[in-house]
Amino acid sequence: MTDTRNEYEAMARTICSLLDKKLGRDIVCLDVHEQTVITDYFVVCSGRNPAQVKALYDEVEDKMAAQGHFLLRSEGYSEGRWAVMDFGSVIVHIFHEQEREFYHLERLWDNGQNRLTLELDDDKGAQDTDNK
Repeated sequence: MTDTRNEYEAMARTICSLLDKKLGRDIVCLDVHEQTVITDYFVVCSGRNPAQVKALYDEVEDKMAAQGHFLLRSEGYSEGRWAVMDFGSVIVHIFHEQEREFYHLERLWDNGQNRLTLELDDDKGAQDTDNK
């Protein structure tokens, strides 16, 4: 893995940790660099309600900006149902639980080999299966 790829993975893991600390649920990080040219990692998590989806979004945006990582694009914040944050090498999907269940984004991108093991402070919502 190159230094750049290591940096991207570290960024994705940092985002997962921020989401966990803000009580995001069912946090999943997928390495999709071999499946698409649009990004290297997808981070997916759920919030219990629109206010929590927005709070998770705000936390990631603020903390990543403080580290020098700024959003390139974003969608869905105002509705609080499915917010997408594009950091270039990492795209973050924060779903309301109902939308997450309906769209099941992981089904499209999880190939059984690309889910990162997450060592989060609280295992309440982390998906800790990894084949790496």
